[in-house]
Amino acid sequence: MTTVVELEVSADRLAFERTFERVSSFEFRIAGLIGGSPPLVRASGAGRRTLTRALEDDPSVDVIASLTVESDRNSISVADDREGCLFRLEFRDSVKLFQEIVTDNDGAILTARGGDGVWSVQLLFHDREAVSTTYELFGQYEFDVTVTRVSGIDDLTRARTPLTETQYETIRAAHNLGYFAVPREVTLEELAAELDISHQALSERLRRSHEALISAELADGIARTKIDP
Repeated sequence: MTTVVELEVSADRLAFERTFERVSSFEFRIAGLIGGSPPLVRASGAGRRTLTRALEDDPSVDVIASLTVESDRNSISVADDREGCLFRLEFRDSVKLFQEIVTDNDGAILTARGGDGVWSVQLLFHDREAVSTTYELFGQYEFDVTVTRVSGIDDLTRARTPLTETQYETIRAAHNLGYFAVPREVTLEELAAELDISHQALSERLRRSHEALISAELADGIARTKIDP
């Protein structure tokens, strides 16, 4: 049975501790952490310039790009006090280790958000034993997590993820086989053969999976695809 684990971690154990110190009202939201690609992070609590300076001075992250454009009021990434600012950030060692612990145990980070110096993270596993192993490793590496909720669900629809089950399994296989690694450890053709689907079908499935995750972050949720590609 699919299991969703919700937990809290102090920012000093993961990232953004310095940003919280400089911007006390800082809040952030991440749609998900999949593969090694720098994620999109929605940040709020101050103006774009203040947030950018705080993040640039934070040793736990590298600002790859600020995707908020203040001059174009028709853009979906326009600065808006209600929506916050969109950044692409590269997290450093602590978050990468946290993510590796989850993915090495066949889990996924569905969402991560935070405020008041605390991360609230939602994890998904397909095996209860993996949940126990992951929790033990969190303790071993001193993440000091506080589990706030554990729920068993029968399908991904109730897990509050924009991915269909097929998309999730494809992304997980791609990650496990090193498709998202730099440099890549498996080609698209090899991955397609492993999943027993055509090269074109896999390309479209990956594109739609990324589109679902990005759209969920930009629009804060989209309707689930009813039929898997």
